[in-house]
Amino acid sequence: MSTKRYRPYQPKQTLLFPPSLDDWLPEDHPARFVSDVIDQLDLSCIYAEYEKEKRGYPPYEPSMMLKVLVYAYSVGVYSSREIERRLYDDIGFRYLAAGNFPDYRTICTFRKRHLGDFKRLFLEVLKLCQKVGLVKLGTVAIDGTKIKANASKHKAMSYGRMKQEEARLEAEIKRLIAKAKSTDDLEDRRYGDRRDDLPEELRFHQSRLAKLREAKRALEDEAKESSSSKQDDDDDDKLNGDPPSDDVDEVKPDDKVQRNFTDPDSRIMKAPGKHQFIQGYNVQIAVDAETQVILATHVHQSSSDTRSFIPILDNIESNVGRPLRVTADAAYFSEENVTESRRRKIAPFIPPDKVKHSQWREPAKRGPLPRNATLRERMSRFIRTKRGKAVYKLRQQSVEPVFGQIKAVRGFRSFSLRGLTNVSDEWNLVALVHNLLKVFRHKCAFGGSIPRAVPTMG
Repeated sequence: MSTKRYRPYQPKQTLLFPPSLDDWLPEDHPARFVSDVIDQLDLSCIYAEYEKEKRGYPPYEPSMMLKVLVYAYSVGVYSSREIERRLYDDIGFRYLAAGNFPDYRTICTFRKRHLGDFKRLFLEVLKLCQKVGLVKLGTVAIDGTKIKANASKHKAMSYGRMKQEEARLEAEIKRLIAKAKSTDDLEDRRYGDRRDDLPEELRFHQSRLAKLREAKRALEDEAKESSSSKQDDDDDDKLNGDPPSDDVDEVKPDDKVQRNFTDPDSRIMKAPGKHQFIQGYNVQIAVDAETQVILATHVHQSSSDTRSFIPILDNIESNVGRPLRVTADAAYFSEENVTESRRRKIAPFIPPDKVKHSQWREPAKRGPLPRNATLRERMSRFIRTKRGKAVYKLRQQSVEPVFGQIKAVRGFRSFSLRGLTNVSDEWNLVALVHNLLKVFRHKCAFGGSIPRAVPTMG
């Protein structure tokens, strides 16, 4: 028998006075910070939606639900079912919920219901970043990445396959209608007119055909829109007197172009790695190169980054104002993007061509540029100067680590919702959480209280 004494351990002992959750949570815990910040945000729009409900069981406190959701995203928990489990098992979640245990359906419904509010809340948190000095607006770095959609790439069909399937379904429906009519005529002669409904099999095929035609029509509309846009941009044909291209109404999509049936807004996109593709979205961010705070977001369906440059530039100016410089990789280069940046008095640092890391060590060419040098040639020379290299280097040090923090550290690699609008709103929530963590780390490093971005809700 051991004579060693141990501290008391009585797991089944009843606590007459349960300890406060406040005593269990460290003072510097991020859950406390999330709670304090959200208590300062203007949630009047969220509350207004509940004021319209005159009947029904009292809902959960909206601020509590928002705190739980934001904290969940900050620790890399995105599943509604997992959030529900954490409300029982995790002290941080229990502290924020304060004895409430909403189920996963309630959590999922709350997220979907208030998606449109995340953009406004993102801007409020961004103002908070400005107040603590985390928005410098010297150099802004822009970059994008591909995020998986909440859809399987195996639930997609090409335009060529759609045409074949449409013909097959039309023939199958005709056969089923003829079979149903023959059966109805026989039963009517035996039992009288019974007015039977359509057979289930026929109803299923008709529904599938309707969805197929809708997807096929969407691809055709996109092809016409793309062709029309290309004609508008094609000035060479007009200058050279070339004959106009075929009628836009006759344009058809390529047979290999696909449409997903679970999330029609998503697209097949090239992913990092050899021969890797995902069903997803192209998400964009603009970050302050000095602090890694996200200043603007943008989500689009094209795998190309070029056309997203001006929209995200608009968002930067709308959200925080005009930066001095903007840098992006070669995927964003176009004469239009460079010219537009300069028109706005923003210095662009965008290499025209992809450059390997080893090539940046090569000195820039000396001597004057030819008078007839193109914009591409001028930018290529400028980006290799000492100043150009220094500014462009900030892009690698600022925006790329942000995607690493979001995808690798917090594990956000797939959207929970479907549709371009919903995905854009969820991306705003992800950006909001990222900026909130930046403020939290700033507070931990330098101390001080949280400045009030807006009046506290009464």
